[in-house]
Amino acid sequence: MPLHASPAGRMLRRPGFRCALAALVLGGLPLLSGALELPPGGNKPEDVLLQAIGALRGGDSATALRELQALVQREPNFRLAQLLYGQVLAERSGVPGLVSPLADDQDPHVRELLDEYRARLGEAQHGPPADTLPSSILRLSSDHKFAIVADLPRSRVYVLQNIDGRLRQVRDYYASIARNGFGKQNSGDLRTPVGIYRVTGFTPGVKLPSFYGAGAYPLNYPNAWDRVHGRTGSGIWLHGVPSTTYVRPPRASEGCVVLANADLTDLKSLVVPGMTPVVLSDKVDWLPADTVSRQRDELTKRIENWRSKWSALNTEAYLSFYGDDFHTDDGMNKSQFVIYKRHVNEGKRHIDVKIRDLDLFSYPGEQNLVLAEFTQEYRSDNYTTSTRKEQYWRREADGVWKIVREENRAL
Repeated sequence: MPLHASPAGRMLRRPGFRCALAALVLGGLPLLSGALELPPGGNKPEDVLLQAIGALRGGDSATALRELQALVQREPNFRLAQLLYGQVLAERSGVPGLVSPLADDQDPHVRELLDEYRARLGEAQHGPPADTLPSSILRLSSDHKFAIVADLPRSRVYVLQNIDGRLRQVRDYYASIARNGFGKQNSGDLRTPVGIYRVTGFTPGVKLPSFYGAGAYPLNYPNAWDRVHGRTGSGIWLHGVPSTTYVRPPRASEGCVVLANADLTDLKSLVVPGMTPVVLSDKVDWLPADTVSRQRDELTKRIENWRSKWSALNTEAYLSFYGDDFHTDDGMNKSQFVIYKRHVNEGKRHIDVKIRDLDLFSYPGEQNLVLAEFTQEYRSDNYTTSTRKEQYWRREADGVWKIVREENRAL
Protein backbone atom coordinates (compact mmCIF):
# COMPACT_ATOMS: atom_id res chain seq x y z
CA MET A 1 0.00 0.00 0.00
CA PRO A 2 1.41 3.46 -0.85
CA LEU A 3 2.43 5.49 2.16
CA HIS A 4 -0.02 8.30 1.43
CA ALA A 5 -2.93 5.81 1.44
CA SER A 6 -1.87 3.89 4.54
CA PRO A 7 -3.21 4.54 8.06
CA ALA A 8 0.21 5.88 8.99
CA GLY A 9 0.15 8.15 5.96
CA ARG A 10 -3.30 9.47 6.86
CA MET A 11 -2.06 10.07 10.40
CA LEU A 12 0.98 11.97 9.08
CA ARG A 13 -1.29 14.27 7.09
CA ARG A 14 -3.38 15.22 10.15
CA PRO A 15 -2.53 18.85 11.12
CA GLY A 16 -2.36 17.99 14.81
CA PHE A 17 0.20 15.27 14.18
CA ARG A 18 2.29 17.53 11.95
CA CYS A 19 2.44 20.15 14.70
CA ALA A 20 3.42 17.54 17.26
CA LEU A 21 6.06 16.22 14.90
CA ALA A 22 7.42 19.72 14.36
CA ALA A 23 7.67 20.25 18.11
CA LEU A 24 9.29 16.90 18.79
CA VAL A 25 11.69 16.42 15.89
CA LEU A 26 15.21 17.23 16.99
CA GLY A 27 14.34 18.15 20.54
CA GLY A 28 12.29 21.23 19.81
CA LEU A 29 14.85 22.85 17.53
CA PRO A 30 13.37 25.53 15.24
CA LEU A 31 12.30 23.13 12.54
CA LEU A 32 9.48 25.29 11.23
CA SER A 33 10.81 28.81 11.82
CA GLY A 34 12.91 31.04 9.62
CA ALA A 35 13.68 30.88 5.93
CA LEU A 36 15.40 27.78 4.63
CA GLU A 37 17.42 28.21 1.44
CA LEU A 38 17.31 24.86 -0.34
CA PRO A 39 19.70 24.07 -3.20
CA PRO A 40 17.72 23.77 -6.44
CA GLY A 41 17.76 20.08 -7.24
CA GLY A 42 20.86 19.53 -5.12
CA ASN A 43 21.82 15.89 -4.78
CA LYS A 44 24.61 16.05 -2.22
CA PRO A 45 23.77 14.27 1.04
CA GLU A 46 23.45 17.59 2.87
CA ASP A 47 21.14 18.90 0.14
CA VAL A 48 18.86 15.88 0.51
CA LEU A 49 18.85 16.23 4.30
CA LEU A 50 17.82 19.88 4.02
CA GLN A 51 15.14 19.00 1.49
CA ALA A 52 13.72 16.51 3.98
CA ILE A 53 13.76 19.13 6.72
CA GLY A 54 12.11 21.56 4.34
CA ALA A 55 9.39 18.99 3.67
CA LEU A 56 8.81 18.64 7.41
CA ARG A 57 8.61 22.41 7.71
CA GLY A 58 5.89 22.37 5.08
CA GLY A 59 3.99 19.58 6.81
CA ASP A 60 4.83 17.05 4.10
CA SER A 61 6.02 14.22 6.32
CA ALA A 62 5.55 11.57 3.66
CA THR A 63 8.03 13.29 1.32
CA ALA A 64 10.44 13.81 4.23
CA LEU A 65 10.32 10.09 5.03
CA ARG A 66 11.01 9.13 1.44
CA GLU A 67 13.94 11.56 1.23
CA LEU A 68 15.42 10.33 4.51
CA GLN A 69 14.96 6.67 3.65
CA ALA A 70 16.76 7.13 0.34
CA LEU A 71 19.50 9.12 2.07
CA VAL A 72 20.26 6.55 4.79
CA GLN A 73 20.34 3.82 2.17
CA ARG A 74 22.78 5.86 0.10
CA GLU A 75 24.91 7.02 3.06
CA PRO A 76 24.42 4.49 5.87
CA ASN A 77 27.16 6.18 7.94
CA PHE A 78 25.44 9.59 7.88
CA ARG A 79 24.46 9.43 11.54
CA LEU A 80 22.50 12.70 11.60
CA ALA A 81 20.30 11.48 8.74
CA GLN A 82 19.81 8.20 10.59
CA LEU A 83 18.84 10.06 13.76
CA LEU A 84 16.29 12.23 12.01
CA TYR A 85 14.91 9.25 10.10
CA GLY A 86 14.56 7.25 13.31
CA GLN A 87 12.87 10.15 15.07
CA VAL A 88 10.30 10.59 12.30
CA LEU A 89 9.68 6.83 12.22
CA ALA A 90 9.13 6.83 15.99
CA GLU A 91 6.57 9.61 15.67
CA ARG A 92 4.98 7.90 12.67
CA SER A 93 4.41 4.65 14.56
CA GLY A 94 1.70 6.13 16.78
CA VAL A 95 2.68 3.66 19.53
CA PRO A 96 2.24 5.39 22.93
CA GLY A 97 5.41 5.43 24.98
CA LEU A 98 7.66 4.30 22.16
CA VAL A 99 11.21 5.39 22.96
CA SER A 100 12.47 7.79 20.29
CA PRO A 101 16.11 8.33 19.32
CA LEU A 102 16.01 11.66 21.16
CA ALA A 103 14.55 10.34 24.40
CA ASP A 104 17.89 11.00 26.12
CA ASP A 105 19.11 14.27 24.69
CA GLN A 106 21.78 14.39 27.37
CA ASP A 107 23.57 11.45 25.80
CA PRO A 108 26.86 12.89 24.45
CA HIS A 109 26.47 11.12 21.10
CA VAL A 110 22.98 12.56 20.62
CA ARG A 111 24.17 16.01 21.66
CA GLU A 112 26.97 15.87 19.09
CA LEU A 113 24.46 15.09 16.37
CA LEU A 114 22.23 17.95 17.51
CA ASP A 115 25.24 20.25 17.30
CA GLU A 116 25.82 19.07 13.74
CA TYR A 117 22.13 19.68 12.97
CA ARG A 118 22.37 23.24 14.28
CA ALA A 119 25.49 23.89 12.21
CA ARG A 120 23.95 22.59 9.00
CA LEU A 121 20.58 24.24 9.49
CA GLY A 122 22.23 27.48 10.60
CA GLU A 123 24.10 27.64 7.32
CA ALA A 124 20.90 27.05 5.36
CA GLN A 125 19.12 29.80 7.31
CA HIS A 126 21.91 32.32 7.75
CA GLY A 127 24.50 31.57 5.08
CA PRO A 128 26.27 34.28 3.08
CA PRO A 129 23.90 36.70 1.32
CA ALA A 130 24.06 36.79 -2.44
CA ASP A 131 26.65 39.10 -4.02
CA THR A 132 28.81 39.31 -0.90
CA LEU A 133 32.43 38.35 -0.29
CA PRO A 134 34.37 37.44 2.84
CA SER A 135 36.05 40.55 4.23
CA SER A 136 39.22 38.55 4.93
CA ILE A 137 40.21 38.40 1.24
CA LEU A 138 40.84 41.89 -0.10
CA ARG A 139 42.79 40.96 -3.20
CA LEU A 140 44.02 37.79 -4.91
CA SER A 141 46.57 37.72 -7.70
CA SER A 142 45.96 35.66 -10.81
CA ASP A 143 48.37 33.05 -9.41
CA HIS A 144 45.55 31.84 -7.17
CA LYS A 145 42.63 30.30 -9.04
CA PHE A 146 40.91 29.39 -5.79
CA ALA A 147 41.05 30.28 -2.12
CA ILE A 148 39.60 28.53 0.94
CA VAL A 149 37.91 30.33 3.83
CA ALA A 150 36.87 28.41 6.96
CA ASP A 151 34.31 29.96 9.32
CA LEU A 152 35.43 27.97 12.36
CA PRO A 153 32.59 28.78 14.81
CA ARG A 154 30.03 27.88 12.14
CA SER A 155 31.78 24.64 11.09
CA ARG A 156 31.82 25.75 7.47
CA VAL A 157 34.40 25.81 4.69
CA TYR A 158 33.93 27.97 1.58
CA VAL A 159 35.80 27.81 -1.71
CA LEU A 160 36.11 31.00 -3.73
CA GLN A 161 37.08 31.12 -7.38
CA ASN A 162 39.27 33.95 -8.65
CA ILE A 163 38.41 35.08 -12.18
CA ASP A 164 40.50 38.05 -13.32
CA GLY A 165 40.65 39.38 -9.76
CA ARG A 166 36.93 38.96 -9.13
CA LEU A 167 35.92 36.41 -6.51
CA ARG A 168 32.83 34.27 -6.34
CA GLN A 169 31.84 31.47 -4.02
CA VAL A 170 31.69 28.11 -5.82
CA ARG A 171 31.66 25.49 -3.03
CA ASP A 172 30.81 25.16 0.64
CA TYR A 173 31.15 22.20 2.99
CA TYR A 174 30.28 21.23 6.53
CA ALA A 175 33.47 20.76 8.57
CA SER A 176 34.62 19.64 11.99
CA ILE A 177 37.20 21.59 14.01
CA ALA A 178 39.14 20.96 17.23
CA ARG A 179 37.33 19.73 20.31
CA ASN A 180 38.41 22.80 22.34
CA GLY A 181 37.42 25.22 19.58
CA PHE A 182 39.73 27.67 17.85
CA GLY A 183 42.52 30.10 18.72
CA LYS A 184 45.46 27.70 18.95
CA GLN A 185 48.35 28.87 21.14
CA ASN A 186 50.28 25.80 22.24
CA SER A 187 51.06 22.28 21.14
CA GLY A 188 48.45 19.91 22.51
CA ASP A 189 45.85 22.53 23.40
CA LEU A 190 43.32 20.82 21.08
CA ARG A 191 42.42 24.04 19.28
CA THR A 192 42.34 24.95 15.59
CA PRO A 193 44.56 27.90 14.59
CA VAL A 194 43.17 31.25 13.50
CA GLY A 195 45.20 32.81 10.72
CA ILE A 196 46.19 32.77 7.06
CA TYR A 197 47.98 29.71 5.77
CA ARG A 198 48.99 27.92 2.60
CA VAL A 199 48.38 24.35 1.54
CA THR A 200 51.87 22.88 1.39
CA GLY A 201 51.14 19.51 -0.22
CA PHE A 202 48.81 16.57 -0.45
CA THR A 203 49.12 13.05 0.97
CA PRO A 204 46.65 10.50 -0.44
CA GLY A 205 44.72 8.36 1.98
CA VAL A 206 46.45 5.15 0.86
CA LYS A 207 49.67 6.52 2.38
CA LEU A 208 48.06 7.48 5.70
CA PRO A 209 46.35 5.63 8.55
CA SER A 210 42.67 5.01 7.81
CA PHE A 211 41.76 7.69 10.37
CA TYR A 212 42.54 10.37 7.74
CA GLY A 213 40.20 8.96 5.13
CA ALA A 214 40.64 10.20 1.56
CA GLY A 215 43.83 12.11 2.34
CA ALA A 216 45.28 15.25 3.88
CA TYR A 217 46.35 18.76 2.88
CA PRO A 218 48.98 19.99 5.38
CA LEU A 219 49.04 23.72 6.22
CA ASN A 220 52.07 25.86 7.06
CA TYR A 221 51.16 26.37 10.71
CA PRO A 222 52.85 28.05 12.54
CA ASN A 223 53.22 30.96 10.12
CA ALA A 224 55.25 34.14 10.66
CA TRP A 225 52.54 35.82 12.74
CA ASP A 226 52.13 32.71 14.91
CA ARG A 227 55.87 32.64 15.56
CA VAL A 228 55.85 36.32 16.57
CA HIS A 229 53.30 35.38 19.24
CA GLY A 230 55.14 32.27 20.38
CA ARG A 231 52.50 29.84 19.17
CA THR A 232 53.63 26.24 19.03
CA GLY A 233 52.44 22.97 17.58
CA SER A 234 52.39 21.39 14.15
CA GLY A 235 50.49 18.94 11.98
CA ILE A 236 47.50 21.15 11.17
CA TRP A 237 45.80 19.60 8.16
CA LEU A 238 42.64 19.59 6.12
CA HIS A 239 41.79 15.88 6.04
CA GLY A 240 39.05 13.29 5.64
CA VAL A 241 37.40 10.72 7.89
CA PRO A 242 37.53 6.92 8.27
CA SER A 243 35.46 5.00 5.75
CA THR A 244 33.10 3.90 8.54
CA THR A 245 32.18 7.54 9.24
CA TYR A 246 30.40 10.08 7.06
CA VAL A 247 31.46 13.16 9.05
CA ARG A 248 32.64 13.98 12.55
CA PRO A 249 30.84 16.19 15.10
CA PRO A 250 31.46 19.95 14.85
CA ARG A 251 34.16 19.80 17.54
CA ALA A 252 36.03 16.54 17.38
CA SER A 253 39.58 16.93 16.01
CA GLU A 254 42.87 17.65 17.74
CA GLY A 255 43.33 20.86 15.76
CA CYS A 256 42.71 19.99 12.12
CA VAL A 257 39.79 20.91 9.88
CA VAL A 258 38.01 17.69 8.94
CA LEU A 259 35.75 17.20 5.89
CA ALA A 260 33.66 14.35 4.55
CA ASN A 261 35.77 12.20 2.22
CA ALA A 262 33.67 13.16 -0.81
CA ASP A 263 34.17 16.85 -0.02
CA LEU A 264 37.91 16.45 0.49
CA THR A 265 38.12 14.62 -2.84
CA ASP A 266 36.11 17.43 -4.45
CA LEU A 267 38.89 19.84 -3.45
CA LYS A 268 41.48 17.89 -5.42
CA SER A 269 40.90 19.75 -8.67
CA LEU A 270 40.82 23.15 -6.93
CA VAL A 271 43.81 23.13 -4.58
CA VAL A 272 47.36 23.81 -5.73
CA PRO A 273 49.92 22.72 -3.10
CA GLY A 274 52.30 25.51 -2.22
CA MET A 275 49.92 28.15 -3.54
CA THR A 276 46.31 27.88 -2.40
CA PRO A 277 45.62 30.24 0.53
CA VAL A 278 43.55 28.97 3.45
CA VAL A 279 41.95 31.49 5.82
CA LEU A 280 41.01 29.95 9.18
CA SER A 281 38.77 32.57 10.73
CA ASP A 282 37.16 33.15 14.12
CA LYS A 283 34.46 35.17 12.36
CA VAL A 284 33.69 35.65 8.67
CA ASP A 285 32.02 38.92 7.71
CA TRP A 286 30.35 38.84 4.30
CA LEU A 287 30.36 42.28 2.73
CA PRO A 288 29.30 43.80 -0.59
CA ALA A 289 32.11 43.72 -3.14
CA ASP A 290 32.42 47.52 -3.29
CA THR A 291 32.97 47.70 0.49
CA VAL A 292 35.83 45.21 0.23
CA SER A 293 37.31 47.09 -2.73
CA ARG A 294 37.66 50.36 -0.81
CA GLN A 295 40.02 48.87 1.76
CA ARG A 296 41.84 46.97 -0.99
CA ASP A 297 42.46 50.18 -2.94
CA GLU A 298 43.65 52.01 0.17
CA LEU A 299 46.22 49.32 1.00
CA THR A 300 47.32 48.90 -2.60
CA LYS A 301 48.06 52.62 -2.83
CA ARG A 302 49.94 52.56 0.48
CA ILE A 303 52.14 49.66 -0.65
CA GLU A 304 52.87 51.37 -3.93
CA ASN A 305 53.99 54.49 -2.04
CA TRP A 306 56.32 52.34 0.08
CA ARG A 307 57.79 50.78 -3.07
CA SER A 308 58.26 54.10 -4.86
CA LYS A 309 60.05 55.74 -1.92
CA TRP A 310 62.42 52.80 -1.67
CA SER A 311 63.09 52.83 -5.43
CA ALA A 312 63.75 56.58 -5.30
CA LEU A 313 66.38 56.04 -2.58
CA ASN A 314 64.33 58.35 -0.34
CA THR A 315 65.50 56.44 2.70
CA GLU A 316 63.86 58.49 5.45
CA ALA A 317 60.49 58.50 3.69
CA TYR A 318 60.84 54.77 3.08
CA LEU A 319 61.62 54.11 6.75
CA SER A 320 58.58 56.14 7.84
CA PHE A 321 56.37 53.27 6.61
CA TYR A 322 57.63 51.04 9.45
CA GLY A 323 55.98 51.02 12.88
CA ASP A 324 57.86 51.61 16.10
CA ASP A 325 57.40 47.96 17.11
CA PHE A 326 58.53 46.60 13.73
CA HIS A 327 60.66 43.44 13.65
CA THR A 328 62.24 41.52 10.79
CA ASP A 329 62.14 37.76 10.44
CA ASP A 330 65.81 37.55 11.49
CA GLY A 331 65.26 39.45 14.73
CA MET A 332 66.09 43.10 14.01
CA ASN A 333 63.93 45.67 15.80
CA LYS A 334 63.02 49.05 14.34
CA SER A 335 66.15 50.87 15.55
CA GLN A 336 68.46 48.17 14.23
CA PHE A 337 66.58 48.04 10.94
CA VAL A 338 66.87 51.81 10.48
CA ILE A 339 70.64 51.72 11.02
CA TYR A 340 71.01 48.78 8.64
CA LYS A 341 68.91 50.30 5.84
CA ARG A 342 70.58 53.70 6.07
CA HIS A 343 73.97 52.01 5.76
CA VAL A 344 72.88 49.85 2.79
CA ASN A 345 71.24 52.68 0.87
CA GLU A 346 74.19 55.02 1.36
CA GLY A 347 76.26 52.63 -0.77
CA LYS A 348 73.76 52.54 -3.66
CA ARG A 349 73.78 54.69 -6.78
CA HIS A 350 70.35 53.43 -7.83
CA ILE A 351 67.64 50.98 -6.72
CA ASP A 352 64.76 49.55 -8.73
CA VAL A 353 62.07 47.65 -6.79
CA LYS A 354 59.12 46.04 -8.55
CA ILE A 355 56.26 44.11 -6.99
CA ARG A 356 53.83 41.74 -8.66
CA ASP A 357 51.27 39.07 -7.75
CA LEU A 358 49.98 41.08 -4.80
CA ASP A 359 47.63 39.33 -2.34
CA LEU A 360 45.91 41.20 0.50
CA PHE A 361 44.19 39.55 3.47
CA SER A 362 42.48 41.15 6.42
CA TYR A 363 43.99 39.04 9.18
CA PRO A 364 41.42 37.04 11.20
CA GLY A 365 41.44 37.34 14.97
CA GLU A 366 43.20 40.72 14.84
CA GLN A 367 42.03 44.33 14.73
CA ASN A 368 43.20 46.45 11.79
CA LEU A 369 45.88 44.04 10.60
CA VAL A 370 46.42 43.17 6.93
CA LEU A 371 48.79 40.62 5.46
CA ALA A 372 50.29 41.63 2.11
CA GLU A 373 52.08 38.93 0.12
CA PHE A 374 53.83 39.65 -3.16
CA THR A 375 56.79 38.81 -5.34
CA GLN A 376 59.50 41.44 -4.94
CA GLU A 377 62.14 42.01 -7.61
CA TYR A 378 65.02 44.11 -6.30
CA ARG A 379 67.83 45.43 -8.48
CA SER A 380 70.58 47.86 -7.63
CA ASP A 381 73.96 48.71 -9.08
CA ASN A 382 75.58 45.81 -7.19
CA TYR A 383 72.84 43.37 -6.16
CA THR A 384 69.82 41.57 -7.68
CA THR A 385 67.31 39.26 -6.01
CA SER A 386 63.73 38.02 -6.27
CA THR A 387 61.81 36.91 -3.20
CA ARG A 388 58.28 36.26 -2.01
CA LYS A 389 57.61 38.85 0.69
CA GLU A 390 55.13 38.82 3.56
CA GLN A 391 54.34 42.16 5.18
CA TYR A 392 51.98 42.68 8.10
CA TRP A 393 50.43 46.16 7.98
CA ARG A 394 48.58 47.59 10.99
CA ARG A 395 46.40 50.67 11.08
CA GLU A 396 47.76 52.87 13.86
CA ALA A 397 45.66 55.01 16.20
CA ASP A 398 46.08 57.99 13.84
CA GLY A 399 44.63 55.94 10.96
CA VAL A 400 47.95 55.46 9.14
CA TRP A 401 48.92 51.97 7.95
CA LYS A 402 52.44 50.89 8.98
CA ILE A 403 54.50 47.72 8.61
CA VAL A 404 54.99 45.78 11.86
CA ARG A 405 56.51 42.58 10.49
CA GLU A 406 58.35 41.62 7.33
CA GLU A 407 59.57 38.26 6.11
CA ASN A 408 61.17 37.07 2.85
CA ARG A 409 60.91 33.60 1.32
CA ALA A 410 63.12 32.32 -1.46
CA LEU A 411 61.33 31.66 -4.75
